[in-house]
Amino acid sequence: MSQPPAPAPGETVAHFVTYSGVRPPVRLVEPIEAADMGHRNTFIRAVHDAEGRLVRFDKMVYGTSELTHVHRWSDEGRLVEATITVDEETTTLRFDTTTRG
Repeated sequence: MSQPPAPAPGETVAHFVTYSGVRPPVRLVEPIEAADMGHRNTFIRAVHDAEGRLVRFDKMVYGTSELTHVHRWSDEGRLVEATITVDEETTTLRFDTTTRG
């Protein structure tokens, strides 16, 4: 795959060891401090918007993105869409934002 894009203005980047969950949005596990990134070959690069919502994450393996999730959120903070790319194959999931729960 490729390198992830730079974050947009107002977005922040954090790094994690892994994630859990099957359905988006996944839960990011074990934050990695910047000082500990030098010896990591695999990690999750997460981008959060100004409201703290996960808008993108990439599973980085030896400097290349092997898995990507891109999330789109409603103004009310509900996940509207998740686009998942694995091995150049992309799937888009759309979520019903009209129900409460």
